[in-house]
Amino acid sequence: MKAPTARLAAVQLLVMDVDGVLTDGGIYYTERGDEVKRFDVRDGQGLVLLRQAGVLTAVITRRRSEIVERRADELGIVEVHQGATDKRAVLEAVLARRGLSASDAVYVGDDIGDLPAMQLVGFPVAVADAVPPVKRAAAYITTSPPGHGAIRELCDLILAAKKAKTPNNQEQLGTKGTAGKTAGESATVKRAAVKRAPKPPASKPPR
Repeated sequence: MKAPTARLAAVQLLVMDVDGVLTDGGIYYTERGDEVKRFDVRDGQGLVLLRQAGVLTAVITRRRSEIVERRADELGIVEVHQGATDKRAVLEAVLARRGLSASDAVYVGDDIGDLPAMQLVGFPVAVADAVPPVKRAAAYITTSPPGHGAIRELCDLILAAKKAKTPNNQEQLGTKGTAGKTAGESATVKRAAVKRAPKPPASKPPR
């Protein structure tokens, strides 16, 4: 599935579920009963690059875990919402607080609990192994699986789209075209400015 560049270039907010999106969906417990989650370092690097490009990142999850808080802190994710039973309502509050439009937001989900939030945003995304209803609701489905580069894939697409639409790129293209045109116009002006010296008046024959 090809992602539309224009819509990705307008993205100002990336919102993600945690389990099954930032992780592989598995929940592991140690013998002492401590919960363990696996995160992908490539996803993390993509989110850092996205934040540096000015895109706000957020997580909204139904579960609660100190691990999520720690990982979000490492990546600079400031909007961290756990224990969310109504993800759409939480997302609406984030948009209102940040003064952002839902049309400029992305939501990444994997299961039916994500559908209301996905239906709100301008660019809903499903991970590769999402349940069928979520895939049907998505504008884009990642080729990489969750917890193994799915978020990095999306981050790279957004960054590439924004780079293609940056003013610097447009200015470079415009300067190149204008430079050629200006040179041609200058040559025309110079040619037009060159005039032949007037011929001296013909001398009258002596009388």
